[in-house]
Amino acid sequence: MSTAQAVRQPTAPGPAYAEREDVMQAADDIAARRNLDTEWVRQAIGQSNYLPQVARFIQPPPAGTAKNWRVYRGRFIDATRINAGVRFWQDNRDTLARAEQETGVPADIIVGIIGVETIYGQQMGTFRVIDALATLAFDFPASHPRALERSAFFKNELEQFLSLSHRTNIDPLALRGSYAGAMGMPQFMPSSWVKYAVDFDGDSRIDLFNSPADVIGSVANYFKAFNWQPGMPTQYPVAFDTQKLDMDALMAPDILPTFSVASFAAKGAVLEGAALEHKGPLALIELQNGDAPPSYVAGTENFYAITRYNWSSYYAMAVIELGREVASAMNR
Repeated sequence: MSTAQAVRQPTAPGPAYAEREDVMQAADDIAARRNLDTEWVRQAIGQSNYLPQVARFIQPPPAGTAKNWRVYRGRFIDATRINAGVRFWQDNRDTLARAEQETGVPADIIVGIIGVETIYGQQMGTFRVIDALATLAFDFPASHPRALERSAFFKNELEQFLSLSHRTNIDPLALRGSYAGAMGMPQFMPSSWVKYAVDFDGDSRIDLFNSPADVIGSVANYFKAFNWQPGMPTQYPVAFDTQKLDMDALMAPDILPTFSVASFAAKGAVLEGAALEHKGPLALIELQNGDAPPSYVAGTENFYAITRYNWSSYYAMAVIELGREVASAMNR
C-alpha cells in the first residue's frame, strides 16, 4: 500500500486514453465483466491521462542502491509525525480502544500505520487515482523486472476502482491519491478498500478520506484478516553466538517466520527473557545501515502481518517505532 504521497503531480499530463483503441476495448471488457454501463466505463477511462512521471516513480531503485535503516527511520519518525499522532490519538481515543478490543490490534500499531502512510491525513496524494491506475494498467514500464505481473495487478485495481466508484456513486475522476492509486488516510488500494474497509462510525457508508473512525476500523480489520495474534509482540531483541552462527540459513526465509525458538538457537541466534517462551515461528529481520553494521531483530507473526501492508521490514519497523514514540509522548 504505502507509496510516495509527497510526490507532486505536474500540470502537464500526457494524452487521454480515449485515443487508444486497445484501452477502449479493455473498457468494454471491464463493463461486461462487472455488469457496468459500457458508455460510463468508456467515458471514465477515456478521460484518464497517461502520466509519464507515474511510470518513472513505479520503477525500482537502481541496482546497488544501499539501504539504510537509520535514514529510512528518520523520514518517518520525527516531531511532526509524533505530535500529529498524539493529536490523532487524543481525538480518537475511544475509537482506537474499541478497535483494539474488537480485533486485538493494538492502538499504537493502528496509529503507526496512519502516521507513516499520510501523517494522519495531511498527505493523501495529489494524483487523480484513475490517471495513476490507467497509466500503470496500460503503460506499465516494460523495463521493470516484473512488468507483466504488475501490469495485470493494476488492471485489476482499475477494474476494482471503477466498480467501487459506480457502486458508491462517487465520481471516478474526482478522487486523488498516491502515484500507485492508493487512497485515503490509510492509503488503501481499491481491492483492499473492497475487501477490508468497514463502516466503523455507523453512518452506513465507508469514507477513508474523512472519517477517522472508518480509517481506524478498516486498518484494524485489515490486520485481523491477515491473522494478527492478539497479545503477541512484533519482535524481540536478538544477538548471535559466533561459534554456531549459520547466517545463510537464518536469512534464507527472508521475513517469513519459519524458525522455532529451538531451531533459531541451533543456528546461532541468541534470545533472552520472554523471547525464550515464544510459541510461534520467528524470522531473522535484517535492517541494513549503509556502511555501518546491520541491525537485527527476531520478527514474529505479527511483524510479518505488518509487512502484508507493505512488503518491507523497514516499513514495518517504522510503523512499530512511530506507534511506540506516539504512545510514549501520550504518557509524558
